[in-house]
Amino acid sequence: MKEHGENRKDCILIVDDVKENIDVLNGILIEDYTIKAALNGRTALKIAERFKPDMILLDVMMPEMDGFEVCRHLKDNPVTQNIPVIFVTAKNEDVDEAKGFGMGAVDYISKPVNSLVVNSRIKTHLALSNQKKELSRKVRQKTEELQNVQTEIIKSLGRASVYRDNETGAHIDRVSEYSYRMAKKLDVDEEIAQILKEASRMHDVGKIGIPDHILKKQGKLDDDEYDVMKTHTEIGADILGKHDYYILKMAAAIPLQHHERYDGKGYPKGLKGEEIALCARIVSVCDVFDALTTKRPYKDPWSFEKALNLLSEEKGRQFDPKIVEAFISDIDRIRIIHDTYRDES
Repeated sequence: MKEHGENRKDCILIVDDVKENIDVLNGILIEDYTIKAALNGRTALKIAERFKPDMILLDVMMPEMDGFEVCRHLKDNPVTQNIPVIFVTAKNEDVDEAKGFGMGAVDYISKPVNSLVVNSRIKTHLALSNQKKELSRKVRQKTEELQNVQTEIIKSLGRASVYRDNETGAHIDRVSEYSYRMAKKLDVDEEIAQILKEASRMHDVGKIGIPDHILKKQGKLDDDEYDVMKTHTEIGADILGKHDYYILKMAAAIPLQHHERYDGKGYPKGLKGEEIALCARIVSVCDVFDALTTKRPYKDPWSFEKALNLLSEEKGRQFDPKIVEAFISDIDRIRIIHDTYRDES
């Protein structure tokens, strides 16, 4: 697979401390390949990281840094670890070959080199490398497609839950945006933060399974009704099911655990502290804050100051302290999100 255009020649880096040996290989290969060369291991590592050649022909017996050490550094570096390495050396005892293969080399060519052998081995291993690159590209593409499908499923279920709840779609949007902001404030990786942004929309999907006379009741629930309402956490997890896919695992953890408390007094499992998934701890803070600061059939909205005071009072009890602190420190951005995603009149 030509990554930089169909006419690009594959690039081969030749590493040998004897210039005459480089000249011999260069003469064999120059017609079909772009050649780069290094007379020592340290220079070879710099060239490999900068130019990312398609293959490296590497001498073993070199002063200061021998070929084995160079190969080890290449394989330890994420930038160069997938470049195929062929040792070209007179040091071809079985034990040496085993050591080289153990370090990740793909082949050995013995000195003095034979042009037919050199060309044949290089073509074979370049073809295998290109096949591997193409396979990796297809896997990445399919993985991305699968993640997109999972994300759309989550969005669809999130929209479905709105039709069964007194809460609005704007509530789901705000909780989603708040959760993303908290993930970033806590230095969560961008990809995971984006997954949380979508998965947080599922926090109340289990309310689909709650009877209307309870879900849509205009006043305070009695004890029996509240016990039924609490089952929405497990219903939500059941709807999403058990999966190995990270997005769906996170999406299931959020509805199941977002009513757990940091002090262990929540439901449904009575989990405590970091037994609760980070995603659920984040959504818990965001969901409660939004519920407090917006109008509901049974209450008027609280001021931001009053809601923040409650979050502070509940640090270490209902909420993870570090998430509360992150939320309060980002309150200017929270206000913007709140004003952007307003409930319809």
